[in-house]
Amino acid sequence: MPSHVFVETNWVVEFAAPAHLRSAIAEALLIRAGAGEFRLQIPAICLREGENTIYRKFQPKAADHLREFRRWARKLGLVPTEENEHAIKFLDRYEETVRAGLSGVRARLNGLEASPGVDVYPLTQAMLERALSLRTEVSSDLQPFDEAILAAVLERARELQEVGAVELVFCELDSDLQPWTKGGTRREEVARLYDAVGVWVYGDFEMRGPSRPPGWPAGAAGHDPSAPSTTE
Repeated sequence: MPSHVFVETNWVVEFAAPAHLRSAIAEALLIRAGAGEFRLQIPAICLREGENTIYRKFQPKAADHLREFRRWARKLGLVPTEENEHAIKFLDRYEETVRAGLSGVRARLNGLEASPGVDVYPLTQAMLERALSLRTEVSSDLQPFDEAILAAVLERARELQEVGAVELVFCELDSDLQPWTKGGTRREEVARLYDAVGVWVYGDFEMRGPSRPPGWPAGAAGHDPSAPSTTE
């Protein structure tokens, strides 16, 4: 069982989205951390990016388009009066629910810092310097924010190892930061960065796969999802 689990913006979005869009799997990761299975490590900048992403992505704009369709269909007699009234109530309820959910995003994210088993950590000078150095360490094009996230995970992992932490993992859904390609082959430059600080990367929040090979990280054969390996 890992002692520390890293997550980033994609987890924040799935955890703090309006209720009907939240991921039970993301929520379960927080519950497991609170139960003492591991400590959840979240770069603080991911809370801000996650909040912005939620506000941008989940506005109830679809309700406006559906209202236009309802009015148009009603004029043409395509929608009976009873169905029209139900549609009005449904769209109003949908919009009210989503807007209420969006209004509570910041409080939900602020609550993470006080949650048991959670470390929300700021970027340090070492992390900022590492983010700059990644531009020469990784030849593939990473966006500046991805560089910052990767540096935050790598440097935090190094700090945790220095105080005796073992079993470090990163639940990462973003293909830009995964140490394998979409086709499932190992991305050497990225995989070696994780291997060097003993961080195993999973492609889901349930830590199901890819499974670690025997002897990792000593064998350093890691992060090839197609390679034979063992489960946790």
